Amino acid sequence: MATFSQWVAGARPRTLPAAVAPVAVGTAAAHAVGRADASGALLALLVSLALQVGVNYANDYSDGIRGTDAVRVGPVRLVGQELADPAEVKLAAFLSFFFAALAGLALVAVSQQWWLLLVGVLCVLAAWYYTGGSRPYGYAGLGEVMVFVFFGLVATLGTQLTQAGRVTWAGLLGAVGVGGLVTAILVANNLRDIPTDREQGKLTLAVRLGDRGTRVLYVALVVVSAAAVVGCAALQVWSDADRTALLGHPGWPWALLGLLSLPLAVPLVRGLRSGATGRDLVPVLSGTGRLTLVYALLLGVGLVL
Repeated sequence: MATFSQWVAGARPRTLPAAVAPVAVGTAAAHAVGRADASGALLALLVSLALQVGVNYANDYSDGIRGTDAVRVGPVRLVGQELADPAEVKLAAFLSFFFAALAGLALVAVSQQWWLLLVGVLCVLAAWYYTGGSRPYGYAGLGEVMVFVFFGLVATLGTQLTQAGRVTWAGLLGAVGVGGLVTAILVANNLRDIPTDREQGKLTLAVRLGDRGTRVLYVALVVVSAAAVVGCAALQVWSDADRTALLGHPGWPWALLGLLSLPLAVPLVRGLRSGATGRDLVPVLSGTGRLTLVYALLLGVGLVL
């Protein structure tokens, strides 16, 4: 029977920045148009965290019963290491999804954006079928695409929409930036697992691209996230005609604060360029989570200012 600390480890807390980041940026984008709401932000955060924990337990369960997690490096695998009964891990995943659904229902009721109920259903289905079901899309190389869409675009823009009632170009660029780094977390994870995934027939995007191609993809995602910050800053400078007319100069590019997170990316890129594999990639994985969180907070402050 798994201990409490093993259950916590099985939830993979190092991935939780991927749940916090889109809510931070989406709330800041809502604040930029004068519509941020603390209760909406809290509910969005609960939805995002519950979905992240749910997908982590679901991934543990589905990979474990398939035998994909039999030989792995990295975090605890509750099913693969026979630390917990598979049925209990599956129940933990479903309870997480249920909690996300309750928080999501409350968020939709507060915001009156009832059509988002359908989006919520799609989010839960995407979380389960990443590695669950008879034809999981994570085994077909689509995991990174879906993470970018749901934990980048949907989570960030959904947060802004439920508070501000609309989305903005700054929100969209912020969603792209967050999506890039959240996806980079998965890319680092799948790069580490290429040997075992290939043996088990799990054809992730990393397996399909190969070692070198996956490392290039990681760097490209970091670059895209930096470019999104520059785009947000450009909007701040040129989009406010009234401010320019009043003050005699354009707005200040406070969003560039997001670039202050890039020094955290330097050792991560170096680690990839050094050819690190296996356990040596674990610091890259956890470091990308920290980079994502700091990036989102700094960009959020820039959007608020």
